[in-house]
Amino acid sequence: MNEEHLLRIQAITEAALLTAGKPLSLEQLRELFAEDERPARQVMEHVMMLLESACEGRGFELKKVASGYRLQVREEYAPWVGRLFEEKPQRYSRALLETLALIAYRQPITRGEIEDIRGVTVSSNIIRTLLEREWVRVVGHRDVPGRPAMYATTKQFLDYFNLVGLDQLPPLSEVRDLEEIGREIEKNMQAEIEFESPASGDSDEQTLH
Repeated sequence: MNEEHLLRIQAITEAALLTAGKPLSLEQLRELFAEDERPARQVMEHVMMLLESACEGRGFELKKVASGYRLQVREEYAPWVGRLFEEKPQRYSRALLETLALIAYRQPITRGEIEDIRGVTVSSNIIRTLLEREWVRVVGHRDVPGRPAMYATTKQFLDYFNLVGLDQLPPLSEVRDLEEIGREIEKNMQAEIEFESPASGDSDEQTLH
């Protein structure tokens, strides 16, 4: 395959990633082409390397996450780009981050098990928020009285936090406590994430410091 053909595939791939608004897998990118001109998987992998190199020194990068590849603003430029948007960033409480961290590290895990570890009741709003954001899902039910739901993280969770797999989370042995877990997960968050202000009289909604 000549260089001109590779550059054309690269340009089509870049256009698709800019338009999609979500990660695209290699197979999804290959399916953009008619069957008689569809590049082999090995060719597409080479094209992704070319595209990654082409992003060097620019304000955006090619990022591989669990669901595939996407083009995104480099983290160091997020403070400037964020000024384009008037909407206030989503805020997440310490309680939500700790709950999400426990699901990520101990999955599958039930709500009751999370409460036993944290020592406080898990708000229904927290579980609802995590389910609505599609960061966690029910993967089964524990075979005990009441058959409580067991929760695990999703590909959307990995995508959102710029992860390919859970093995990119810091080893639990290196994390001192739940607050530290929350901080470690926060490092992988997109720049717009802030923490929720403390709710009056509710120790479960304190922010991380």
